[in-house]
Amino acid sequence: MKSLYAVAIAILLCANAQAQVTMEVTAIDKNNSQPIADVIINISNTDIGYTSQAATNEQGKAFFRALSTSGTYKVFIVNSPEFYPIEATDIILKSNKSKSVILVVSRKETIELDEITVTAPISRINTIDAEVSAELDVKEIEALPIEGRDITRALFRLPNVTQATGFFGEAPNVSINGANSLYTNYLIDGLDNNEQFLGGQKFAVPVGFTQNISVLTNNYSVEFGQSGNGVFNITSKSGNNNVTGEAFFITRPGPVLDASSDFAQRDLSGNPVQDGFQRYQGGFAIGGPIKRDKTFYFINAEGTLDLKDNFLTSPQLGVSETVRGDNNFLYLSGKVDHTWTPKLRSSLRVNAGLVNIERQGGALGGGVRFPSAADSQDRNSLIIANKNVYVTPNFTSETNLQYSQFDWDFSNVRNPNSPNVTVLDPNDITIATLGHSGFQFDSQEKTFQLQQKFSFDRGNHSFKVGGGLISSYHSLIGGGNPNGSYTVRLTQAELDQIRNSRIGGDLDVNDIPSGVEVLNYSVELRPQEFGGTQNLFSLYVEDLYSVNNRLNLTFGLRYDYDNLSKGGSDQGDFNNIAPRFNFNYRLDDKSSLRGGYGLFYDKIIYAVYSDALQRSSRSADFQAQLQALIDAGALPADTDIDRVTFNGNIGATFANVDFLQGPTPDQVQGERENVFSNELRILNPDGFDNPFTHQLSLGYQRQLAEDKLFYVDVIHSQSFNLFRLRDVNAATPFVVDPNNPQVRSVEDADASRVVPIGQDAQGFFADVNGQRLRGIGRNVTITETAGRARYWAATFSLDKKRGIDDFSYRVSYTLSELRNNTEDINFRAQNANDFDAEFGPSINDRTHVINGIFTYYPFRDFSINTAALLQSGQPINRIPDATIFGTTDLNGDGRSFNTAFVGNSDRSPGESRNS
Repeated sequence: MKSLYAVAIAILLCANAQAQVTMEVTAIDKNNSQPIADVIINISNTDIGYTSQAATNEQGKAFFRALSTSGTYKVFIVNSPEFYPIEATDIILKSNKSKSVILVVSRKETIELDEITVTAPISRINTIDAEVSAELDVKEIEALPIEGRDITRALFRLPNVTQATGFFGEAPNVSINGANSLYTNYLIDGLDNNEQFLGGQKFAVPVGFTQNISVLTNNYSVEFGQSGNGVFNITSKSGNNNVTGEAFFITRPGPVLDASSDFAQRDLSGNPVQDGFQRYQGGFAIGGPIKRDKTFYFINAEGTLDLKDNFLTSPQLGVSETVRGDNNFLYLSGKVDHTWTPKLRSSLRVNAGLVNIERQGGALGGGVRFPSAADSQDRNSLIIANKNVYVTPNFTSETNLQYSQFDWDFSNVRNPNSPNVTVLDPNDITIATLGHSGFQFDSQEKTFQLQQKFSFDRGNHSFKVGGGLISSYHSLIGGGNPNGSYTVRLTQAELDQIRNSRIGGDLDVNDIPSGVEVLNYSVELRPQEFGGTQNLFSLYVEDLYSVNNRLNLTFGLRYDYDNLSKGGSDQGDFNNIAPRFNFNYRLDDKSSLRGGYGLFYDKIIYAVYSDALQRSSRSADFQAQLQALIDAGALPADTDIDRVTFNGNIGATFANVDFLQGPTPDQVQGERENVFSNELRILNPDGFDNPFTHQLSLGYQRQLAEDKLFYVDVIHSQSFNLFRLRDVNAATPFVVDPNNPQVRSVEDADASRVVPIGQDAQGFFADVNGQRLRGIGRNVTITETAGRARYWAATFSLDKKRGIDDFSYRVSYTLSELRNNTEDINFRAQNANDFDAEFGPSINDRTHVINGIFTYYPFRDFSINTAALLQSGQPINRIPDATIFGTTDLNGDGRSFNTAFVGNSDRSPGESRNS
């Protein structure tokens, strides 16, 4: 490892900054629409003191490579004996994306008019490749009404991006092409910004640090990988020769202005809030030169305080109170850019996020979680990125290093040394939850990233070659409550005693009478820290072949390897070779036709590996159960039991204990081997195949006027090897007749399993080879990569810049259909692993999406902005009515709970998934 750092430092000492941003300038003769060779093209950016020039080749093209994303550029022709001067101004670049500019040049007539300079309209059509993408630049971001300056609230304003239905409150709130929001790749300046445990942004980039947002949805360069879904790439702001900045304060005062609503909204963390919600937000940004034309800085700080009210209501205890909680968000960012020589630049970027989300007790509509059982969630991040580029006229080398941390403490409990207690009244109705939250989940991630990229020209070929490593070490402290968890039932006298004490919302564990009846006691027997390292390797090569002045062909090949693909096997998935091809044909100076095919591989989500460790066991009984499953053919014959199992967390349940006198983990360590679990999990003995997606697209762009761009894209994709859960000890199929619905008992379902489950006075068991096994699992699950999805979409977009008018707008319409047979890493088939019956609409499928942004400029330096969004086609699930059937678990397999969209719940008789 020391030698690796030494090599990295040596590379840094001879390298330079920013991403590989190339500008392609094409000179076209206005008289005959032919390319013009040997014209000197000049480029300048006074904001950073940059100037350069290049001659056009026989195709009329000049290239400027490794450009900074800071400031604005001007491209121009001067002092030409044949052509009038011409210039294109106010050109803004984004990281890791080439820019095309077309100059339609007029020849000089007999009478020379050298003093005339023509301002060329900037052609906004993409004449380089077939990338299906969209972007919001800094002016559009500043104009948009973005809630809480949270940049993710602007992402669904882009075509092919929709608001997502997540699987937990903090899940990413946007989806690309209807896919699971956790599988999107998030980048800052082309470098990784993914929380690697589950997915989503590691550092939530605020508006004040955002120069540009681009979404890559289909047919993007082989430079981007590790996602079969899409990419959000945020270009951060940089300083320049002008000192600029902002300071702001925003308040949402809450009930003073808010109207009452029956529908909860969501705060910036994704959790529901309603009446009483308030927000106070402030910050500043400043950027400028440290040394003009050489060194620049940019600093941004933004903080948010959300106040939120829950209602604590327990009529039996005479409690009805408002419980105040708060969320705190602090985002700090800094960036320094330095030009060593005209060929050598460097940048250093630091981002730090401190986020605390409080669960103060109660609930929006009233709840029985008392403040003594409150906890909070921490999501803290740190990123340190160094970008370096060395550039010559025909060669560019970019070396990037990044270190990042992410600390996700999902249950930072208020009373960490307390048991947790669920209190029932004499009628078995829950009237209070007290003490510890009942579980632990503290995940820490430390990630190192190395990128090396080269680009060079050979004739009409522009080559990209590169590779990288992302190495993430994960550590998780998880499990139940090692202090114990009690369920108690009060007598009427005990209930009256507590109520008459008028302790109210301050009720805590020690206020419960010591002689209360204990119905259940459980305790975590193996609280521990465990983890592993995920290494993602990538290599790629790409050739952009300029066939002629109108036609570009791009050929790319990418290879990825993810060491987690090994799973419970002895080798990983080594065949992830992804070819990509696209074309771009410029029909004329204002339109182009583009299309292509690409194969895109996804990484293995670390939670798949972590869950298999945390929920596993190496008890002798469980190993005997696994061997029985192997003998029955439910697991492969070559399954290595030691390789697929792990001593994960496990809890034990005891009867007949006195309140607060339950055994501690140290006292009952011998019970660990005999604890029965509703579910145990193992690593897949065949390993994991990385999910992959075939993508086809065809598009057309037309610049209708200098300020209007129209484009349409038709997209089709097929995805395979998607994540889902398989129960290798599943009950036999049980189909519910919608005309005569019957319910199968849990006992009958258990008796039909591959390894049947029985019950006696001591609890559940399985009889295997004459042995009665108790330390086993009812369900034995593995993550398999076998799901599939099919997507069709057509997107129509019209984008008008302000121009000479006093308004601008962006309108897009998407018609789409997404079908799949898995939604998520925890998706299970409703009935006996019958995933074919699950093939149906995705939860993020939106048949119609109409998105519009309109800005009106009534006078100078003033604008009025509106944004509208219409989505239709969101699917729903219908769950069995327990008042009719007596249960929601119609087939008796014991996995029914109200997470309707991940497939675990049974559905009403005759209803399909996501109808």
